[in-house]
Amino acid sequence: MKKLIMTIALTAMTFVAASAQKFALVDMDYILKNVPAYERANEQLNQVSKKWEGEIEAILTEVETQYKKYQQESVFLSDAQKTKAEEAIMAKEKQASDLKKKYFGSEGELFKKRQSLMSPIQDEIYNAVKDICDQKGYQLVLDRASGGSIIFASPKIDISDEVLQKLGYAY
Repeated sequence: MKKLIMTIALTAMTFVAASAQKFALVDMDYILKNVPAYERANEQLNQVSKKWEGEIEAILTEVETQYKKYQQESVFLSDAQKTKAEEAIMAKEKQASDLKKKYFGSEGELFKKRQSLMSPIQDEIYNAVKDICDQKGYQLVLDRASGGSIIFASPKIDISDEVLQKLGYAY
């Protein structure tokens, strides 16, 4: 009998604790679109990326030009000259490949630049969300924009506008 009462009591406490939890949603896409610093950072990243792509394209154009010249002149070249020309073409291709890796690789310059520009913005948003959670007692905040499988959520639990307000942006 005692075990039955204890089981019922524990089950009841679990339901009470579960129902006392508060949840909220944020839409990070919406928030980021309304943060001017994010747009400026994206524009900076796009400009740097285009500049670096241009550098790589210039080298690849040079490779293509060298290759066409090599094809036209190959019948007149000795084996040593052919080898030298092929090595020069391959060296240029390697230079373009190395530059591409340096700029756009997984630990490349673009990644580092994105980290340096975006981290402060993300930290500011995180701190605003955390402050709101502390004030209102939310235990869990989900990102509506992250592609999770949220089928329906009441707009009442969306705190995106509160986050923007906390950050000092009008919504």
